[in-house]
Amino acid sequence: MDVECEKGFPTPHTGTGVMNLKSLLLCSDEKIVRVLRRTLGDLEIGVELCSDADAALRKLTRQRFEAIIVDCAGTGYEAVLRSARSAIWNKRSVAVAIVEPGAGLRSVFDTGAHFVLYKPVSSERAKSSFRAARALMKRERRRNLRLPVQIPMLIKNPQSGATLKVTTTDLSEGGMAIQAPKGNRPSGRWDVAFTLPGTEIVLAATAEFAWEGTAAQAGLRFVALSPEAAQQLSGWLKYNSPETEQDDPPVHCQLTDLSLGGCYLEISSPFPVSTRVTLSMSAGSVELRAEGVVRVMHPDQGMGVEFTQKTPQHRQALEKFLSVLTENRNLLPELLVEPEGLEPETNMSSALACASTEFEDPLLGLFRNQAALPADSFLAELRKQRSAAVAVSASA
Repeated sequence: MDVECEKGFPTPHTGTGVMNLKSLLLCSDEKIVRVLRRTLGDLEIGVELCSDADAALRKLTRQRFEAIIVDCAGTGYEAVLRSARSAIWNKRSVAVAIVEPGAGLRSVFDTGAHFVLYKPVSSERAKSSFRAARALMKRERRRNLRLPVQIPMLIKNPQSGATLKVTTTDLSEGGMAIQAPKGNRPSGRWDVAFTLPGTEIVLAATAEFAWEGTAAQAGLRFVALSPEAAQQLSGWLKYNSPETEQDDPPVHCQLTDLSLGGCYLEISSPFPVSTRVTLSMSAGSVELRAEGVVRVMHPDQGMGVEFTQKTPQHRQALEKFLSVLTENRNLLPELLVEPEGLEPETNMSSALACASTEFEDPLLGLFRNQAALPADSFLAELRKQRSAAVAVSASA
């Protein structure tokens, strides 16, 4: 018998990895290929090998891959990474660049890479990096899976006040396809509200028309969905999907800096910039769950996360957690992090532009203004900020 969970629908079934993850590997170095084939095989990630860029580009137009892996020592890797971002099937694939130590990472990330893997490529280093990549690959794939479902709803244009009766044809974490009345070709942003079938959960969001299909079919993409609503939708889709797989377990990391606006975490395989993450923190008897977006990432070292929840309740919970840590300097908080998917660049830019400025937050200022610094310089600035904060606290 199903047990009702607090979100209003039965406890999700546990998956068994029913669908294999696929990766495209562009590399002509036989040693690296052997290591990656073995490592990715252990992680249940299939490998399609291409020894030249032209072959990789052809595959990108014909197949879907959860990961694109390129050796930056070869020619044409930039075209492959850029093509993956524009290919309809692979624009949300996780991209991994294999680079020499000391390589200029800014240009690699600007080309479209999410993760970097340093040479020489060892099984241990590769497995550590690809565990983080695999967790994100799974979340991105499930986020893009569409569940056929018909939900009648009334959508409203927030500017004109016009309303439109539509019916969904499918639903995903990122949006929905709808059937609109004939003769209507709406555009722009609309407010939507609907009840998840089989539940009493009403979700409200702002969505924009992203594409037009045949006849009266169109696609709506969510542009404003609260963290709670996103979690409810994700859980409902996971439970009702005919093919589900178990998420990778959350990753342990060390909290080094915490403010009301964000935190910095030491982690051997950090998630890339623009990754939406869920943080579970505990210190003594105090627990805190927070949603955020990665703003700064330093390979093999750590990442800076900006909290996306701005409610008074969340701030009050953060203040309580900070108070416990301040009063107990020797208390080491436990912290787990798990990815929720990649934030589209347009959404990320909008979030930065509209970020709350209600309070002065030096840590967020460092994330926003000094993210381009080399890792050593950034971490030095972080230590200065940390020392200044301790000095102020001691004199208070």
